[in-house]
Amino acid sequence: MKQANLRLVVIIFAGLAVPAGFAQGQYRSLPSSAKIILRQVADIHGEAGPFAVAGYRMGERALRELRLSSGSFSLEVLHKTPFKVQWSCVADGVQAATGVSVGKLNLWLEKAPVQDTRTIIINRKTGKELVFRLQPQFVKRFLNLPENELGAAGREVLSLSDSQIFSVVTKNQSDNK
Repeated sequence: MKQANLRLVVIIFAGLAVPAGFAQGQYRSLPSSAKIILRQVADIHGEAGPFAVAGYRMGERALRELRLSSGSFSLEVLHKTPFKVQWSCVADGVQAATGVSVGKLNLWLEKAPVQDTRTIIINRKTGKELVFRLQPQFVKRFLNLPENELGAAGREVLSLSDSQIFSVVTKNQSDNK
């Protein structure tokens, strides 16, 4: 009897661990690489909505340009954002792509007005810094969508070019002095 109850608990907890959308099978028709990305974002964020997926795309771009791998302690991320859902979701997407975290002390949020929202990703060893800003047309298209449209919008963001999602400026920390 105790073993049966334990199995039930494991099954219940396993069901809770499946991000929204995966349990319903709405990702079946996607390429496996897209499924992996959406799963990574959902594992961190709870759902792969458009702003979180945009953050993931920023993180991927930063890893390529900074020539670092996910989980590197050389990465540092500062996300300047209004403390409002959607804007702050970007940080979770960056975390999913890069492996930065609050616990590793390499992911920081700083309160900023909407017009100053940006994500700064730095290679601590080289001082190279990438400053990402969401494109105005991206924000216009995806801000304040109904909750039942977020999953489809996140999948759509995967198909967009980087330039449709964000702008990026490269700096060296010595440029800031």
